[in-house]
Amino acid sequence: MQVASLGNKWRRSAGQWLAMTGAAAFLLAMVLVTAPSARSNAAETGPSLGVASCAGSTCHGRMTGDGVPVRQDEIAKWQEPSSLGGAHSRAYAVLSNTRSQTIARNLGIGDASSAPMCLGCHSSRAEASGGAFRYQLTDGVNCESCHGAASGWISSHYAGTLPEAQQHADNIRRGMRQLENPAVRAAVCLDCHFGSEGEGQFVTHRIMAAGHPRISFELDLFSTLQAHHNEDSDYIERKGRPDHVRMWAVGQAMAIERALSLFTSARGTEGVFPEFYFYDCHSCHRRIVDSDNANVTAVRNPGRPIPQGMPPFNDENMIMLSAAARVAAPALVSRFDEKARAFHAAMGSNRASATAAARELLAVTAEVRGALAAQSFGPNETRALANAIAGEAIRPRYTDYEGSVQAVMGIDTLLNAMVSGGQITVGAAAAVRADINRAYAAVRDPNTYRPRDFQTSLSSAVRAISAVR
Repeated sequence: MQVASLGNKWRRSAGQWLAMTGAAAFLLAMVLVTAPSARSNAAETGPSLGVASCAGSTCHGRMTGDGVPVRQDEIAKWQEPSSLGGAHSRAYAVLSNTRSQTIARNLGIGDASSAPMCLGCHSSRAEASGGAFRYQLTDGVNCESCHGAASGWISSHYAGTLPEAQQHADNIRRGMRQLENPAVRAAVCLDCHFGSEGEGQFVTHRIMAAGHPRISFELDLFSTLQAHHNEDSDYIERKGRPDHVRMWAVGQAMAIERALSLFTSARGTEGVFPEFYFYDCHSCHRRIVDSDNANVTAVRNPGRPIPQGMPPFNDENMIMLSAAARVAAPALVSRFDEKARAFHAAMGSNRASATAAARELLAVTAEVRGALAAQSFGPNETRALANAIAGEAIRPRYTDYEGSVQAVMGIDTLLNAMVSGGQITVGAAAAVRADINRAYAAVRDPNTYRPRDFQTSLSSAVRAISAVR
């Protein structure tokens, strides 16, 4: 799925999204967790119990969502046919469709529905619970894939004998994942939505060449599409008030950390070649024209000092984090940009230099993430961030499709955060929707993408947002 298409579908359901989101301030202080490794988060200490263990009519198995303190129709929403919210439940089923069968045939791996290369992300894996499990592969990506194996905490979770906030903390202590923490949530999502060192959790260039869609990730947008809960007063009592801007920003940092961690691991090469998964697709996938005059189709990028003709490392998240750092970590932005440029420059040298530079960039990225995790994004910060994404320092770096897609998704996330936080009205947001739509249109098709057109449309959208009070 092209991300522009995903953004368009999200945009069409903006009314539902605006109703779901909470105000943009967080009551709980976030702490910096250690820099994540590239290892999968799938491994658990106890057995998984499966969807059925959550499906009681007094728990999460009702057909209508009017329960207290949770909706109680979470499984029905997870199973919604043909909706973006039901994508996880369909993850295994798609392995039997024509496209998956074609990919498996091109790769020579047999049946996609039983190939380990596919099951790592398209199902909840039995080996993650040491063989003691009660779920089926046909469940796809089930509840415990995200919330953690339930055997350690389901009894106390169901009993609910403690006050709300204490009960949630007790569940976390017993093994439930603390998904309200942006770093924890991103680490879980990135296993499949970017990759890990785990079996069947890394979509290589070879897999994409066989027909698999390009992998893309944006934490707040994807979280919104999959949300099966209400961010109401009860949610806030248990988990704190969500800050969707912080979720977006920390997600960008975590994506960089995961990419660099994988790049410096054995995943960084395949055979005698570098693993092309890490590189910007369209730097190579351009038309080839044989003529007497040099036909340079690439646009020079000031953030990537590499020789002309060398494939650039995909820096979509680096661009976004540089913009976020200008608002929330100004003391770190110069060093982050310097290390990012040094990393790109090292890519034109040799792998040893590139991996050393990657580790330096990884270290400063973790520092920026810590600053973002401690930042509360109010009206001024959110508007400043939108201006930074389209500002003079960042805009010239939108020379490639992937980075431009991240930018328009980021601007849309910020606009909706302003509405949900009461900073602007729904009507005012609707008035600038046409400008956002033009930015989406500029990245609708990677084959018709034009950098200058996108830069102009993004700037127009941000000016329209800035004019709203």
